[in-house]
Amino acid sequence: MTFIILTLASIFAWFVSMVAGGGSSLVLIPVVSLCLGATAIPPVITIGGIFGNSERIFAYRENINWQVIKWELPGAIVGGCLGAFTFTQLKLEWVTVIVSFFLIISGISFLIKKEKKSFTVRVWYFLPAGFLYAFLSGIIGSMGSVLAPLYLNYGLKKEELLGTQALNRVVVHIIKIIAYGIFGVLHPDEIGYGIIIGLASIPGNFLGHLVLQKMSDQLFRKLVISFILVSGIIMLWQERYFFSFW
Repeated sequence: MTFIILTLASIFAWFVSMVAGGGSSLVLIPVVSLCLGATAIPPVITIGGIFGNSERIFAYRENINWQVIKWELPGAIVGGCLGAFTFTQLKLEWVTVIVSFFLIISGISFLIKKEKKSFTVRVWYFLPAGFLYAFLSGIIGSMGSVLAPLYLNYGLKKEELLGTQALNRVVVHIIKIIAYGIFGVLHPDEIGYGIIIGLASIPGNFLGHLVLQKMSDQLFRKLVISFILVSGIIMLWQERYFFSFW
């Protein structure tokens, strides 16, 4: 039953992620938590993410923005190592709260301004952004659409966004998996479940790709913006108990 639930959830998650520019983890995190426990979330989703994003790299390899990658990866490599180590030492619930507020504010900003850009993004911004994304991803498991506002404001189109985002995530996920193994928080059963999620991402990505081909850049942008806003709200709701301490 666990196998079936994870497979169906992964197909749906990667389909949604393809047409909305990211966010597969938002669907998978509660499912993995329910089936395997909260501690399994980071390693399982990270392994699954390697499969799903590798397929996207192959599909959109000609659309990858290498200028963004050149700035993004150095920060991501360092951030991924530090984040994975931090995951083994402590839990930082407030991190999710901050990220959720950032996504909500970004989504609202896009909707209010109704412009192509809600704020200006220079290419060097992706160096610290890559570090923060990878660091927080190492702690939480995945950061969903947190970099989508930067990609959109920099001007990436749908295939560029998906290809560039996928390459960055694969590098970050590989670093995290190595770090999880070194720090002793990666178990054989989690590897197996991660592979299940990863293999199930293939049909999800394929179906999403078919829909994406018929979708305009304007509609894709609207879906990404909507998902940014929804992602922030969901993440904030998941950490609602955090506010009970204040």
